[in-house]
Amino acid sequence: MNKLLTSFRFISLVEGTSLVALIFIAMPLKYQFGYGDILPIIGWAHGILFLAYLLALLVTSHFMKWSVGFFMLAFGASIVPTGTYLLDLKLKKLATI
Repeated sequence: MNKLLTSFRFISLVEGTSLVALIFIAMPLKYQFGYGDILPIIGWAHGILFLAYLLALLVTSHFMKWSVGFFMLAFGASIVPTGTYLLDLKLKKLATI
């Protein structure tokens, strides 16, 4: 179980980083500076990582027997920029129990 949670935490942080890069780096580069070549690359990467996050969330929540509320919290964390970093703090505590 600990390996599963560690893998989910890793995917969570990578997905969160891709969202931050998309919103705070790629989009300003396109819409404020006219450099839009990087947006599709980061956008595709984030899309694939988001799907990987959802799959990992489903598997991890099933095996860890998370409540629906905690599942929704983890899902919501993937939508809010830096939400996965805050979720990771909670998951660290869960891993030590």
